[in-house]
Amino acid sequence: MKRSSRLSIALHALVHLHAQPGKVLTSAALATCLMTNPVVVRRILGELREAGIVEASKGPNGGWALTRPAEEITLRQVYEAMGERLLVRTESDPGDVSCAIVRSVDRVMTDFLDDAEALLAARLARVRLSDIASTAMQAGFPRLD
Repeated sequence: MKRSSRLSIALHALVHLHAQPGKVLTSAALATCLMTNPVVVRRILGELREAGIVEASKGPNGGWALTRPAEEITLRQVYEAMGERLLVRTESDPGDVSCAIVRSVDRVMTDFLDDAEALLAARLARVRLSDIASTAMQAGFPRLD
């Protein structure tokens, strides 16, 4: 099963928005940097807009911008806005749900993954968007000018 890259795409886009203070970036410009389609960018940033992390303006000079400084945005906030889990586990065959062993294994594994996901979320809360941006800029991150 392919892991979702939506969180990575969201973080990548947010770093670009942070690097352009006072400017808005179009979905097309971000899509070029992210090597994806502008529709993918709009969908992902739409979820972040619903969470109050970014805002969008329309028109010929429209685009996306952060709603607050990167220092105030944690990776956990972005992760929660995306509404997906980092840990993925396939469930048992639905035809096996009548089996007490399958139900027990599923319950134990679900509890385990829930605990692990909580630890990941706690760690994400300690990392700010500005931390990623700072590391990227030190490594020669190109700005969209």
